[in-house]
Amino acid sequence: MITYPIAKINIGLHVTEKRPDGFHNLETIFYPIQMQDALEVVEAGDFSFNMTGLTLEGDPMQNLVIRAYELLKADYDLPPVQIHLHKNIPCGAGLGGGSSDAASMLMLLNDLFKLKIKREKLMEYALQLGSDCPFFLHAKPVFATGRGEKMEDANVNLKEYFLILVKPPIHISTPEAYQNIVPQKPRLSLKGLIGFSVNKWKGNIRNQFEPYVFEKYPEVGQIKQKLYDAGASFALMSGSGSAVYGLFRSEKRGLESQFPEDYQIFRQRL
Repeated sequence: MITYPIAKINIGLHVTEKRPDGFHNLETIFYPIQMQDALEVVEAGDFSFNMTGLTLEGDPMQNLVIRAYELLKADYDLPPVQIHLHKNIPCGAGLGGGSSDAASMLMLLNDLFKLKIKREKLMEYALQLGSDCPFFLHAKPVFATGRGEKMEDANVNLKEYFLILVKPPIHISTPEAYQNIVPQKPRLSLKGLIGFSVNKWKGNIRNQFEPYVFEKYPEVGQIKQKLYDAGASFALMSGSGSAVYGLFRSEKRGLESQFPEDYQIFRQRL
């Protein structure tokens, strides 16, 4: 059985407070995009894991898809499986690729082995794997609070826009990014701000991680400026970075020439 985990962008991101459990409460809009990995799982005589595509740092056997399998295996009589993960969503980008892979693994195992796990229980499993992991069980625009698991539908219509996303060869450590910001509740809630027209989002919808990331990695901030210079109605870094996206009213060609060859460029009509 095969599935295609998708990525996300954040439309605004505020870290509102640090929790007693060490996590942070936040406020954001998760918006799904069609940048995809590929995940295949088949029953096998012995467990195996193979990964192709983009190279990820760290021990492959600590991948979140394996942790998702082990999480369910602790509660259900799962047989050994053969897993093939093809990575196209870069890590350290703020796009949620690892969390999406994990959520897709939970759903895939639930379907493949007819475990009949209800959505509420899958959400509990997903939250054990990552704060934004529950979103990928939902996979439509949501206003998220708490660690990211408290979600309500967000009325965001971007069908008239083209997305251009730029990922430099910079890996941002999420724990490091959280350590270098001061939690602060926003003056205006994103729930209200997304009701503005997109051309009024600039200066009103912010990502609280940008000041730290732009100071440490100036080229990330330069990407945002280049997107605005090219005519973006709105541009923002996604998550804790390092990917930056721009929303355009018309499809822009030739932007690739403004960035080094080792930058990844992704385009989508929303």
